[in-house]
Amino acid sequence: MKRFAWGRWVVVGYFLIGLLYAVYANNWGDEPYRSFAYHLGQGLVWPVVVLPGLGKFIGSLLIVAMVAFVMAS
Repeated sequence: MKRFAWGRWVVVGYFLIGLLYAVYANNWGDEPYRSFAYHLGQGLVWPVVVLPGLGKFIGSLLIVAMVAFVMAS
């Protein structure tokens, strides 16, 4: 049981950073006129928002996976 304790802390830390990002973006971000739910959604994927290159990389992987899926079927 203790073996997986670090994983719980990683998940809690990830969501805590996302929540802090949502509060920051809602009050002092570039788009404060958007709802808190919008910023909370961005907070769930905060690494992609903070590091745009990571988002392009993940998007590229998804496109390659979809093309491979279509070609295989």
